[in-house]
Amino acid sequence: MTESPSQYVRERAADGRKDLRYPPAPEPLTVPVYDNHAHLEITDGDDPLTLTEQLDRAQAVGILGVVQASGDIESSRWAVDAAASDPRVLAAVAIHPNDAPDYAEAGQLGHAIDVIDELAAHPRVRAIGETGLDFFRTGPEGHKAQFEAFEAHIALAKKHSIAMQIHDRDAHDAVLETLARIGAPERTVFHCFSGDDAMARICADAGYYLSFAGNVTFKNAQNLRDALAATPLDRILVETDAPFLTPVPLRGRPNAPYLVPITVRFISDELGVHVDELAAQIAENTLRVYGSFEG
Repeated sequence: MTESPSQYVRERAADGRKDLRYPPAPEPLTVPVYDNHAHLEITDGDDPLTLTEQLDRAQAVGILGVVQASGDIESSRWAVDAAASDPRVLAAVAIHPNDAPDYAEAGQLGHAIDVIDELAAHPRVRAIGETGLDFFRTGPEGHKAQFEAFEAHIALAKKHSIAMQIHDRDAHDAVLETLARIGAPERTVFHCFSGDDAMARICADAGYYLSFAGNVTFKNAQNLRDALAATPLDRILVETDAPFLTPVPLRGRPNAPYLVPITVRFISDELGVHVDELAAQIAENTLRVYGSFEG
């Protein structure tokens, strides 16, 4: 199963003008890091890569491992299988906030949460994710199901003593309020952090981790660079969210874990921290959140 791309296919622009070739590999990092959030089950590019090809390319440029994130029952099972098949993968399992209303409408949200609970017991599952709230793609009619799922996922992360990866889109206040009201898991990560510097300070003060993706390099993302500057080094993680959010200057082309060095070097320049020092800290942070990839 994990040696070939899945049936998931990334939606593409109909004009056909996008460059769908995988970009060339960047210069390897001297000090290796990890991609703490990717969706390698999603087929992408003119010549889709197998799981092993993805991981081999990543390892060749100093990316030692990938946390494979999930959004529904099927992708959660895929993540567990991938993590069981290759020591360079750890799994995160969850029902995505935009999928929670669909499960609820079908009367299956409780069952879906039960499946995630079962999968979370696997030793290679190190996070519940991605879960949270999304008020951009889901209207008010779906908010109840999103809150129900989010609170259930928080409970699962605590039950299994694993991390939690949060998806937060246009829902900053509601996410922070829910975490404060319910009580966040010990290791809480804001995947693809999308807030500003004020929110970054709130999250850091609460002990949360902020994961920055390729969109921190986008010209219109000054809020993310301000947030990055406000985040202590020991709270910073890096991710691709592959196949999405390919960093500048490759924006629009397929993203993959082997492109993490581009984002790491951009963050290094923004913060004025030597890339080796930054990479060592990111690696330490990642292992603190998810545990050893070898264990």
